[in-house]
Amino acid sequence: MLKIAVLGAGHLGKIHMKCIREISDRYELVGFFDPNPAARAEAEELFGIPSFDDLDATIDAVDVVDVVTPTLSHFECASKALRAHKHVFIEKPITNTIDEAKALIKLAHEAATQVQVGHVERFNPAFLAAESFFEDPRFVETHRLAEFNPRGTDVSVVLDLMIHDIDIVLSVVKGRVKNISASGVAVVSDTPDIANARLEFDNGCVANLTASRISLKNMRKSRFFQRDAYIAVDFLEKTSEIVRMKSIEGEPDPFTVNIDLGEGKGYKEIFFEKPQIVPNNAIRDELASFEESIRKGTTPKVSIDDGYNALVVAYEILEKMAINSDFLQA
Repeated sequence: MLKIAVLGAGHLGKIHMKCIREISDRYELVGFFDPNPAARAEAEELFGIPSFDDLDATIDAVDVVDVVTPTLSHFECASKALRAHKHVFIEKPITNTIDEAKALIKLAHEAATQVQVGHVERFNPAFLAAESFFEDPRFVETHRLAEFNPRGTDVSVVLDLMIHDIDIVLSVVKGRVKNISASGVAVVSDTPDIANARLEFDNGCVANLTASRISLKNMRKSRFFQRDAYIAVDFLEKTSEIVRMKSIEGEPDPFTVNIDLGEGKGYKEIFFEKPQIVPNNAIRDELASFEESIRKGTTPKVSIDDGYNALVVAYEILEKMAINSDFLQA
């Protein structure tokens, strides 16, 4: 059984500890590390597991390191673990900068260990239920809106929220990003709190992404349009809906839903489907999936390269936002 330690005993770190305890057949949770004495004491009392006083000692004691620290410290923690030849699960975004992500990829290859990035929406049951219906989306629209929470404002809304949808879009669209346009505004914090980005792919697909952390209500919805199909995924409510069309010959059945394509063009019948949602704990499942990839020697579902690619797009969005901001202020 793999020995694992969690780095970071904040809100999300505690959730990770709880989930690891629930899959005790996969991991032995030997302890955790957090430089904050109060956070350590609270987690020790809550979970009854020991804390480490030193980061290096924590890494040396385990096979797997679960990095759930603030983004600014991701690289320091993950790089130390990889230099010690430990497997690393690292929360999104993978690192604070692209150069740090590149360095982590190099270290991971040298260490010959597994790295998975915590883009948890890949394990959302609504997305999993819709995944098999994706063929070749040509237009994608996402809205990820959240009420304001000071936690996470150390980075912009692009790295905090939008990066979830960036990863989802990159995993679904069969093409490379060729052009990005974006705009954003810092309303209550020092970095953008609301942002919109348009991604154009070399296969013709366009994705329009909106993220806000100053909304009056929470929303996490994505819509995917492809030939003869529309796929809606509600990541918050955990529901999916598939609308498909099929060409029919002759006159349509009056008891079906259909579209008249015009004189001489025939009809298309519309099929509505709500895939069965299998309830799950997405964080627990992503951690279990990582254990399986280590045990089997397979590529993690959200690889270190996936984390890097999402970060590259996120930073290009931030760059375009900064250019637009300078233009507006001129």
